[in-house]
Amino acid sequence: MPSSVVHAGFALLLAAGLLKGAYDRPALAVVLFVIVLPEVDSLMGPVMPGAHRTVGHNFVLPAAAGLLLYYDTRLRGTSLLRERFADRGVKIAWVALFAHVFAHIFLDWAHLEGVNALWPLHDEFFRLEGEILLSTADGFVQTFIDIELDPDTGERTVDAGSTGTTESVHVNNPVEPDSPENLVDAEEIDRRFPIAQRGWRLYLILIGVFAVVARRFQSDPPADEA
Repeated sequence: MPSSVVHAGFALLLAAGLLKGAYDRPALAVVLFVIVLPEVDSLMGPVMPGAHRTVGHNFVLPAAAGLLLYYDTRLRGTSLLRERFADRGVKIAWVALFAHVFAHIFLDWAHLEGVNALWPLHDEFFRLEGEILLSTADGFVQTFIDIELDPDTGERTVDAGSTGTTESVHVNNPVEPDSPENLVDAEEIDRRFPIAQRGWRLYLILIGVFAVVARRFQSDPPADEA
């Protein structure tokens, strides 16, 4: 699975492009904190089966946070966030939420058993897996969502990459490197803290760091002379 370092590298790349007018070390620190926060759900594994990729890895809580942020900054007469941190704080909050969804949840959605996308409203893991292509023989083809029609009953079934529920899915992590039943009989537990398990993941880390360093050495264009 993508490590927290990979998520952070992607987040740094997004922050470099989105934090216009608010790009500095405190802003980056906020974005990185929000990025690694979902991994806390791995600590809940011993007391809640299937907690990893569930509690902190879903689309329901970010959607709720987005609605709350929109209400506070756009609909309320006085925004608590803007009153406390000005427009800069509002921008950082939106960028952090965007990075959380696209640099963390979406990446994990496409790896291993996916994420428990609709938890706590619905307990089911989904993995984003498939392809989209144009074929000279078959035309437009997509396999991310599989729709089947039973010729006998006419019943339509839709499979969006379901992989199971919290009762059947276990995603290995440093706290629980193997399924709980296997850990009981294990003579030696190998806890691995991944950094970059694929070449593209190392590339993503390096390009994120490069973007931050490059922004540091950029200067503002000279002002136009009257």
